[in-house]
Amino acid sequence: MAPQMAKVYHPDEKILGYGDIFQNPLLANNLELIAKNGAAAFYEGEIAEAIVKKSEELGGKMSMRDLKDHTATWVDPVSTNYRGWDVWEIPPNGQGISVLQILNMLELFDIGGMQPNSPEHLHLFIEAKKLAYEDRAVYYADPEFADVPTAQLISKDYAKARAKLINPERAATDVTYGDPKLDSDTIYMCAADGEGNMISLIQSNYAGFGSTICPDGCGFVIQNRGEGFSLDPNHRCKLEPHKRPFHTIIPAFMTKDSKPCMAFGVMGGDFQPQGHSQVVMNMIDFGMTPQEAGDQPRINHDGSSSVRGGRMEHGGKIGFEHGIDDSVKLRLAEMGHTLDEGVDAHGGYQAIWREDDPLRYFGGTDARLDGASLGY
Repeated sequence: MAPQMAKVYHPDEKILGYGDIFQNPLLANNLELIAKNGAAAFYEGEIAEAIVKKSEELGGKMSMRDLKDHTATWVDPVSTNYRGWDVWEIPPNGQGISVLQILNMLELFDIGGMQPNSPEHLHLFIEAKKLAYEDRAVYYADPEFADVPTAQLISKDYAKARAKLINPERAATDVTYGDPKLDSDTIYMCAADGEGNMISLIQSNYAGFGSTICPDGCGFVIQNRGEGFSLDPNHRCKLEPHKRPFHTIIPAFMTKDSKPCMAFGVMGGDFQPQGHSQVVMNMIDFGMTPQEAGDQPRINHDGSSSVRGGRMEHGGKIGFEHGIDDSVKLRLAEMGHTLDEGVDAHGGYQAIWREDDPLRYFGGTDARLDGASLGY
């Protein structure tokens, strides 16, 4: 652990144990300062000065202007219709549209006619994911700096062309990005009120609990989302001043006939689009409840090409959770997939499903993490 982080989270040089009380008065003081003086307290005042000072101490390039010039941006979500249900995601610079690309391709196959988590089902999902993530590695970037063909990437016609590359019987070991015609440490929370309003929110410090760097006197860790930039000077997502990096966090929403149905999200960095797609298939194709859709064992395909560099090799690897039958794994291996040894937990899911007449909600929460589904 970095020394700056240890001062905050290991007070008195003691690693806290079960039952110990952790207090963070530095963070409490700064939260009070933000509550009193608004965003300027963070981006222009003492907190900003502490962040920049720590950056300078460690040889960083951050300036007061970088923080002062920061703006939060309202964006219009984008969607695709999956078997009559509209799935909504945040557009680039995030990775939400990869969910829509995956679903568009899977819609061309009779997923509902298959057994959940059967070799046939998982194979099609993995192959669609591979194709979508190759596009993700090339096209996803800050649209204020790069030409990002979002509409084309999530179009049904583009999905039809890409889905033709899927061999239902054999895993692809080498796939490339398409050619559209050009014009982690995370929390997820959803909430709904008695008037029918719903929100879908996700926040993350990113990899390894952020950068592990704590500005003196602040009580928090600086995030390390800058890792989402590419150092290739010709890449759409190349590192540039005042530019947003590629982002993994993607809150999601689902509607039908223009009426809200579900706020949901699945944490897990690069896994998030895979988690969203699996949850949507579980509910729409297999008729599961919001809770059952999260409880269903998940798989994770790892090793796709990345905006941060690196190309997929040998088709990547599939990781499994408990509950996937060995016969399924054997069949996937016979189809040419490489399997990870052992089992793991993939992602963390939360959801609220809405029903009308009368208005009521159903919650889904994930036993994989410390989430909860609460009503009051």
